[in-house]
Amino acid sequence: MNMPNSQLKILTIVGARPQFIKAAAVSRIARSLDHISEVLVHTGQHYDQNMSDVFFTELDIPKPDYHLGIGSASHGAQTGKMLEAIEQVLITEKPDWVLVYGDTNSTLAGAIAATKLHIPIAHVEAGLRSFNRRMPEEVNRVLTDHAANLLFTPTTTANQNLYQEGISRNLVHLVGDVMYDASLYYVQRAELASHILDSLNLQPQQYVLSTIHRAENTDSSDRLTAIFKALSKFSKEITVVIPLHPRTKKILEEMQILDIIPETLYLIEPVGYYDMIMLEKNAKMIVTDSGGIQKEAYFYQVPCVTLRDQTEWVELVESGWNCLISPNSSEEILQKLQYQIHQTLLLDTTQLYGDGTASRKIIEILK
Repeated sequence: MNMPNSQLKILTIVGARPQFIKAAAVSRIARSLDHISEVLVHTGQHYDQNMSDVFFTELDIPKPDYHLGIGSASHGAQTGKMLEAIEQVLITEKPDWVLVYGDTNSTLAGAIAATKLHIPIAHVEAGLRSFNRRMPEEVNRVLTDHAANLLFTPTTTANQNLYQEGISRNLVHLVGDVMYDASLYYVQRAELASHILDSLNLQPQQYVLSTIHRAENTDSSDRLTAIFKALSKFSKEITVVIPLHPRTKKILEEMQILDIIPETLYLIEPVGYYDMIMLEKNAKMIVTDSGGIQKEAYFYQVPCVTLRDQTEWVELVESGWNCLISPNSSEEILQKLQYQIHQTLLLDTTQLYGDGTASRKIIEILK
């Protein structure tokens, strides 16, 4: 650890939308302190305007010091290109800490590059496990956790996962969830700035929000077909809005599924963070395969159906706010959606993800 009066240099690595949100919460605290300097590296994993630039603007994240522009590629090729580029940045900047978030290829590349150069790594959102090694995210998070020097966990379950894998308790710090910090900070801004409901002619509680982008679903034609068949039928009962991930859109076009989707299944372009907050907050239900959106549904007390075999956010399922279904049958998905939307859930007053001060705790420990 650095002495209190010395300048601490943190190099933050991000590449995807959820990481922009998490980094915004922590960076806001770090940049408010005179003795901390931050170097921001954007790998370019999410690179189009709607998936990246608008998030930096809305979240008040400074322009990245380095934009690596890696873009899409296979997992191995993308991670390798990131590793090579990040290594050069680390050699130039010589930071005291490398800060990585979550479970993307950007996370793993940053962790490997720092490890090889003997630079300490702090992993935010450590300890999550789906126990499915076929998920690239699971591999990324496990390898990053075992490379990290400090592990910042969002839940007690995450702590236990790390202890069971033999990671020293001295390295693990339960701080809460930085995405909860962000949701508390930005929700009022979103309410003032976003006009997405008016522009889409949507009424609160009169639509379902859905997002589909995980490789386990998009890379399986059977699962993707089942999901969109179910959502298409469900949309005849209540409007379903889907901000369509570019990769999902491309695959749907290739499979010629877009041609048979009814108008009641409302496909829109990816939206910024403020608009996404308002779509989530006002939905009657959320249907997703996203890890982050599962949590945001809970933050805004909106019931959620997760179209995956497992979830790393097990406490959401245990609390009743999230239910899992393997998306293998369109009829089973439809039945689950029809059942879940009519359930009345009691307002949850517990704090599954901390008290909204995770970011401040992280900086206190790093400095």
